[in-house]
Order: sequence, then C-alpha cells, then structure tokens
Amino acid sequence: MLDYRFIVDHLGEVKKNIADRYMKADADLVARLFEKRTALTTALQNLQQKRNANASAMKSKLEAGERTGLIEEGKKLKEDISAAEAELSKIEVELETEARRIPNMAHPDAPRGREDKDNLEVKRVGQPLTFDFPAADHVKLGQDLDIIDFDSATKVSGTKFYYLKNEGVFLELGLVRYALDILQKKGFTPFITPDIAREEILTGIGFNPRGEESNVYTLEGEETCLVGTAEITLGGYYSNTVLSRDKLPLRMAGLSHCFRREAGAAGQFSKGLYRVHQFTKLEMFVYCLPEESDVFHEELRSIEEAIFSGLEIPFRVVDTCTGDLGAPAYRKWDLEAWMPGRNNGEWGEVTSTSNCTDYQARRLNVKYKDDEGKNRFVHMLNGTAIAVSRGIIAILENFQQADGSVKIPRALVPYCGFETIKPKAAC
Repeated sequence: MLDYRFIVDHLGEVKKNIADRYMKADADLVARLFEKRTALTTALQNLQQKRNANASAMKSKLEAGERTGLIEEGKKLKEDISAAEAELSKIEVELETEARRIPNMAHPDAPRGREDKDNLEVKRVGQPLTFDFPAADHVKLGQDLDIIDFDSATKVSGTKFYYLKNEGVFLELGLVRYALDILQKKGFTPFITPDIAREEILTGIGFNPRGEESNVYTLEGEETCLVGTAEITLGGYYSNTVLSRDKLPLRMAGLSHCFRREAGAAGQFSKGLYRVHQFTKLEMFVYCLPEESDVFHEELRSIEEAIFSGLEIPFRVVDTCTGDLGAPAYRKWDLEAWMPGRNNGEWGEVTSTSNCTDYQARRLNVKYKDDEGKNRFVHMLNGTAIAVSRGIIAILENFQQADGSVKIPRALVPYCGFETIKPKAAC
C-alpha cells in the first residue's frame, strides 16, 4: 500500500502508474477521502479539547445555574464526539479499502506494456538446444519414463493434478535439496512453512482471497486459505513487528506446497506440469533496509541464475513489463528456461523475483527502528529458488536422448543417486 500523503502529493504520477499497469483504482477518491479524514480528525480534536475544558470548569466552585449549563454542554459534547468518531471510523475504512486497490509505483526503467512481447530481454545464458531427432514434450517423456501419471491424478483429484513416481520422486527431492544447499551457503535460514494462512495475511501480501478472479483456494467458514506460495507465509512471519535494525537483512528460504486454482488456464502453454493446481516450491524472502532493496533484488536474481546455470539449462532474463508486475511489485525479473517440447521450442517462465519496496510492509505493519529511534517500514523482496514442476519440465525436455532416456544434470546426480532415467517397458 502506498503512503496516503504520497498519493495526494503525487496524484498525477499515481494515476499514470495505475494506467501503465492496466489496473482499476481511483486515486482521486483516495485523495478526497484523505482530505476528509484530515478535516474530521481536526474537528474531533477540537471537540475533545472543548470536552476537556468543560471537565476542568466543572471542577471549579460554580453557581448551580452555571453547573447546569456545563452539564448540558458536556452531554452535547459527548454526543458530538461519539458521532464524529463514528464518521471518522467509517471514512478510515473507506480510505484504506480504496487505497489498497492502488498498485505500488513501478520502477522508472520497467518496460511499459501488458503482454509477454512487451517484456525486455536483458540477458541470455546458454543457447536453445536442437536435436537430431524429434523432440518430445515433458508429458510424453514423463509417461514413457513412468515418472509422471496425469491420468490417475485426474481420476482421483481432477484435472491439473499429477502423481510423481519412481525416479520422479527423487528428482523432485533432489531439486529441492540442491537449491536449499545453495541458499544455505548464501545465508538464508531454511523453513518448512504452513500450507494455510489467514485471509488478512494474503490481503496484506497483495493476494485477493475471494472473488471470481481470485487464484486462491479458500477454506469455507475458516477465514483461511491454501497458500499459492511461501511468499505469503514468510511475508506474514513478522507482521505487526518492529525489527531491530541490526538484525537486518533477514534472508529466509521457505519450502511449501503451492495451491492455485488456475481458473481458465488451458491450451498448449498450460499443458502438463506447466500450470497445475498443486506443486512444490522453494521460495526466497528478504526483509531489508529501504536503501538496500535494489542490491538485494540483484542478489536474488543472481541466485536464480546460479541455480539454473548449475543445472546447465539455457535461460534468459527479462525485465517484466508494467502490466504483468502484479500490484505489490516495484520491479520484477523473470527467468525463462528453454523448453524444446513447448510449441516446438519456446521460452517458459521458471522463476521470478520482485522488489516490493515498502508496499507489503505497510499492509502487514512490519517496521524497524532507524538510527534516530523512529519506526520506519522495511522493504520486502521475494524470489523463486525452484518451482519444482517447471524445473522438471526443463530437465526432461533439455536432457532427453534419442533412445527416449533422460540424463540427469551433473549437479543433481549426487542428490538423485542416478545419472539416467530410462524408458520403462509397456505393461
């Protein structure tokens, strides 16, 4: 959430930013509600001062008539204060509700646009692979290797679920441990986080828990939700907390299941593991001083690059356009891996990292004490270390062999315990 005064003082810039992000929010209404709240607060303070003066006068030795007049004035002031407090409370709720609709300001260098074509490629590592045999996609590979079962999962759980089996189980566990070891060496504290969070935490992070457009599974009657990412639970960890400056930065790594409705997600680009209702992800999260968040954003990006470079998977980095940033992000880098089986060879997103500045911290009330002893909002950042389902796609499709087998990246062999996954004989 943006600071109210910032919205009022930079109204034109805020309105342009909303337009650049292709979002619906009424900054003019927020400015009017803020000014109304300011006026009501001043009026209420004046009434309270009059009440205090009335109470002081009542303590003096007065004639009976004077006391009666002060009593009547006191009753009237009490009614007026009660009415002013009720109106102020109503305006404050409206102000916060409307202000929460306004997205974070975008980085000046973030590309303006709303589609993938508007993202700006800034780096490429490795070259897209070509094969001297027809490349299969991960769905066929997974079935032939007998490590992924979509059909049984659909029968048991519905579409967009899957079973991992045989070597696929060790591949997932190996990817998690491989990434965890990298993060631990970088000073991240590892967590296994809850898969459920309160709606107020989701709202604070910037997720919409309810409504047709929500991507979140809500638990009926519980005011809780299944999390779509450990960003939610790591971001809520220090909600309503004042952190010591000397404890910053805080680097956290959260392993969780992720649950997403993926309503309307269909077609070639959502095939197989690419968009599913449940998957495993290792998430990075950082709390830091405001002046350091750009540096830590680059750190998170460099870690993501190191993870996929170590896996020997070709990838590119894109600067995400304003229309695809999401409301909390100031700037977002996406890492897209080469996927030979995706539409005969396409880039597909495997990680992202966002600098959310103090946008989430304001909503979750996470602060630190500065050198002068004043409470200020921290900056919060997040980044995907490994989304296992998409990591598996990239490995299967890039390391497939002519005989239908799949080699394991050298960095993963110690974690998996095997070098190759071979096709299984048909039953």
